[in-house]
Amino acid sequence: MSNPTVTLTRCADYNGPAVAQAIERQFKLLGGPEKFVKPGDSVLLKPNFIAPKSRRHAAQTHPAVVLETARLLKDFGARPFVGDSPAWADVFACVKVLKLDEPLKKMGVPVKQLDKPRWCKVGAAGTRVGISSVALDADVIINLPKFKAHQQLAATFAVKNMFGCVAGKRKALWHFTKGGNTSDFCELLIDIYRFLNPALTLIDAVMAMDGPGPIGGRSRPLGWLIGGADPIACETICAALVGIEPQNLPIIETARQSGFGCCDAARMNLAGDDYSTSICTDFQLPELVPIRFSLLHVFESICKQILLLGKAAIKRPQK
Repeated sequence: MSNPTVTLTRCADYNGPAVAQAIERQFKLLGGPEKFVKPGDSVLLKPNFIAPKSRRHAAQTHPAVVLETARLLKDFGARPFVGDSPAWADVFACVKVLKLDEPLKKMGVPVKQLDKPRWCKVGAAGTRVGISSVALDADVIINLPKFKAHQQLAATFAVKNMFGCVAGKRKALWHFTKGGNTSDFCELLIDIYRFLNPALTLIDAVMAMDGPGPIGGRSRPLGWLIGGADPIACETICAALVGIEPQNLPIIETARQSGFGCCDAARMNLAGDDYSTSICTDFQLPELVPIRFSLLHVFESICKQILLLGKAAIKRPQK
């Protein structure tokens, strides 16, 4: 994609009509929903549901962004569902703490755990990765990440969110296997993204997180939704929104070296609202910690996840 379009729409808060208008404008600027989905398509909406944190923490994609995207797709005639495989607990616990479960139920939008992995070969090296069959079986994927600082990767905007389609604690094992080298880990993230090939990315930057993200950072208003089909172009513009040099972000730099996506802002078509006079100049990046998890960390993480999932299963109403 030599001259990708990146769309920026102002959205001051999560008031439902304001978010609906901003998302509708995103789709119009990008050619309409018909450019990405067909009526009847099964569409995975892949938010960033990392842990059961309430919406005030800015750790997860805000429910208004999920709801209004789902509403637009349903009105178009598609069949959206919400799915993720959170690092902590499960998708149902994350949806519940966001108070998103009942609105989705009323709208007739299912919530699914991204489990039941199938072994897939990704990237030029054919790395075998256990990717959720729930994600693989969707006709279309729409990526709904959160704009966040990240203690291992400085900041994450688009690409890393698709790592959530790797089922269960296999993500922790990849941190151990590939985490010794930042480029290797970022290459894995890019390979997974390319394999899953989301039709569209819409980034929730209405409230962002800076500092020690992706969970424990500070919530702060940015007031943007950012969209596009090229995730690296989106990441590059997100970096510009907060005054980060793109080459200082490992995912963008790895993509540049491998020739994936566009990281040259001069070659992008920017549509929507001008951001040049409202760049955030005090966005705090975290002190970086190693990507690689120790085997003990992986084991403890698996044990905690088993306990959390067990408790969630006990609390969940039986059908």
